[in-house]
Amino acid sequence: MENNNTSKMGIGGLLRRLLPFVTPYRWLLVATLVLTFVGSLMAQVNAVVLDRTVDRINALLHLDGGFQWAEAARILLVISAVLLGKEVLAALVTFGQRIFGEKIRINVSRDLSLRVVDRILTFRMAFFSQEGNEPGKLQTRIDRGIMSLSNTVKNFFIDILPLFTSAVLALVLMYAANVYVGLVATAIIPVYFWITAVQGRRMKGWRHRVFGTHQQLSHGILNIIESMGVIKSFNRERVEAAKQAALQEQSTDQQMQTRRISFLYEGLKTFVEQIGTVLIIILTAYLVLIDYPGMSIGKIMYHVMLFANVSAPIRQLHRIYDDLNDALVYAEGFFGILGADQEVEESGSYNGTQASSLRPTAGKMPAYQVQGRFELRNVEFTYPNGTHALRDLTMTIEPGRTTALVGLSGAGKSTIVNLLDKFYAPDSGTITLDGIPLAEWDTQALREQIGLVLQKNHIFSGTIEENIRYGRPDATRDEVLEAARKACIYDQVAALPDGFNSNALQLSGGQQQRIAIARMFLKDPPIIFLDEPTASLDAIATEQIKNSIDAIKQGRTVIVISHNIGQIIDSDHLYVLDSGHCVQSGSPDEVYRQGGLYKDIFDASARSMNADKIAETLEEAMR
Repeated sequence: MENNNTSKMGIGGLLRRLLPFVTPYRWLLVATLVLTFVGSLMAQVNAVVLDRTVDRINALLHLDGGFQWAEAARILLVISAVLLGKEVLAALVTFGQRIFGEKIRINVSRDLSLRVVDRILTFRMAFFSQEGNEPGKLQTRIDRGIMSLSNTVKNFFIDILPLFTSAVLALVLMYAANVYVGLVATAIIPVYFWITAVQGRRMKGWRHRVFGTHQQLSHGILNIIESMGVIKSFNRERVEAAKQAALQEQSTDQQMQTRRISFLYEGLKTFVEQIGTVLIIILTAYLVLIDYPGMSIGKIMYHVMLFANVSAPIRQLHRIYDDLNDALVYAEGFFGILGADQEVEESGSYNGTQASSLRPTAGKMPAYQVQGRFELRNVEFTYPNGTHALRDLTMTIEPGRTTALVGLSGAGKSTIVNLLDKFYAPDSGTITLDGIPLAEWDTQALREQIGLVLQKNHIFSGTIEENIRYGRPDATRDEVLEAARKACIYDQVAALPDGFNSNALQLSGGQQQRIAIARMFLKDPPIIFLDEPTASLDAIATEQIKNSIDAIKQGRTVIVISHNIGQIIDSDHLYVLDSGHCVQSGSPDEVYRQGGLYKDIFDASARSMNADKIAETLEEAMR
């Protein structure tokens, strides 16, 4: 697959993959190339002028009538006018070429960014839980990939092409003046290219090591920032600093090794280039001494300057070639993302009689929406990290009722919600919604019918109103405010200096949880998944949210995951899970009377809450 071929990508393959991103700007590219050709022609003017000037001045010095100052002044005036005029024109050409080239680079960088974002949004959740796809590492792959690929556009269309065109024109002029000198200049180029190719092969492995260490550093810093509270509470600042210091030391050693190799080969290439210059001087001087036809003192300077135009791209090649090889390393990771077709989230064609295309009025459940009956039959599921979460699981979630999932941590409760929301697909077994296999449901249509509230919900950078409106972007402001009231957050937000325009990231954890619940109220879906929805809330807020959720539960399919027995005993039906198996099921009272794991959890929860003392306190207060 494409994803696997990226590791074998060469410079040619890299340019082929970049071409579709450059093609939309073909006219800018044509303009850049035209200006490049004009600039390359002007780059030869100095050599031509010097050739003619040296010969004219040499002839002027040997005139029989003696030196003529008037003629000398005319020559100098013409030279000055030509060279200054050329410089003005070259400056304009270079400006235009760089502007057009930079516009291509910036546009390509933007298109690469948009393409990878669009691509990532289509991926299955399993992609983000795979090793190497942690947020910090993934961000490094994307950021460095875009940066290196946009620099490749710059190197190729802004740097290499002018140098290459200038070198070709200089070689053509050298051959036109003297074939032998042209051959000497040509013979130097493959030697230089060979050394550069050997350098690239030698350094490729080190570049991969440096890239891997950069990913670890980025992920480590992100992890420190996210874990700052834990680090400080355990006084582990020095431990984390030591980890980063070790990584930085490793990165420093790797970078120094790559620089040592690079400097060694660059020295060899400079030596080869200087040999070429010496050979050109010796050969042209010899041809002048033997009075070879067409050779003169001016031609010595002429060929030396032309060889400088030939060697100019050679002097730049090691930098550009290094950049291209760096781009190969980063491009492999970047195009690996774009080419990961196997990671794209599959979506069926059935959409619940087009239910997802219509938006219900808040608080009203139209008849065409899904009923909400889930059936799981012999479901097996293992996470990408190897955790076997569900084992031969069979259960039925009845529509319009509240079903609780109970079990110890790691029993598979949240995994069931992940499967029902199509975040993951089961390894085997079947899952149906209203009798339709879940795989056949259009993913977006399915998720339009589901409201999901997690124990830890993500709050986006933006205002509080924007975060609540995320539940339904077309909601009116009144609907947003009503959702905030149902989530018991309205008064606290209204008391802030900027009200609902305040930054949502500045809210406390409990307040952010209520924002997530407000999103669910605003979406008003027929199916609701609650995974520890009040875990971050105080007792009073928990009671308020419970009352609001109880109101919205009516007539909807609700799945509740909670360690709070108070929320579980209100359910119509519950399933008790243990290590991915369903070990008990029935109404809360029935299952409690059965004994077993549920009774153990219930009794332990009651003891942890000091239920006996609470009951005594309430009895005394009522006397």
